[in-house]
Amino acid sequence: MNRVLIVEDEAHIADGLRFNFEAEGFDVEVAENGEEALAILAKQSSDVLVLDVMLPGISGFDVARTLRDQGNFIPTLMLTARGRPDDVIKGFESGADDYLAKPFDLSILLARVRGLLRRREWMTQTPKNVFTFQGREIDFDNLEIRSKGETLTLTRMEAGLLKYLIERQGRTVPRKELLEEVWGVHEDTDTRAIDNFIVRLRRHLEEEPSQPQHLITVRGVGYKFVA
Repeated sequence: MNRVLIVEDEAHIADGLRFNFEAEGFDVEVAENGEEALAILAKQSSDVLVLDVMLPGISGFDVARTLRDQGNFIPTLMLTARGRPDDVIKGFESGADDYLAKPFDLSILLARVRGLLRRREWMTQTPKNVFTFQGREIDFDNLEIRSKGETLTLTRMEAGLLKYLIERQGRTVPRKELLEEVWGVHEDTDTRAIDNFIVRLRRHLEEEPSQPQHLITVRGVGYKFVA
């Protein structure tokens, strides 16, 4: 049974999420604030974290950042009151693997969480592999990009997206395919999460992120990777 930790201070939302996750067969723990969530995760592990941004005390951003700094890479879905690109990117930079703007469709939330769990399983089963190009070394086992003596840490979803594109090097991969194969979401839904992940990955991989040479946008279709 998969265990989910829900961090949500609005009782009616937390109760609804608990009910629906339990109906889907999850073991559910609920925390009302960030401090409680960190205390729970310090004592016991969970398989996935559903984390609201706006919390009393420390924010969801700070919770995610603290966990990553501690070396805890629990798959994390962040719930945001607004879906503005700068808010979303801040969430990813804090260590979130995916995001969903409120109000959200429950079926989409559940699909996103299942996708995170599938990606976690895929990452743990992937044989040891390191991809090297242009003086950069991408370590998919340790979720790292090493370049010029510096090491940058990837989230599991960032690594999953990058690996999927690298394995199809030179081919344009449609957004819908990325959503289905990397996120595990098959419903019609917002694809902006993909675009924002690409923005963050370009910061890691491109000399000039505004003029990408490796993660190329194919307008109206999707993305391709070129070494």
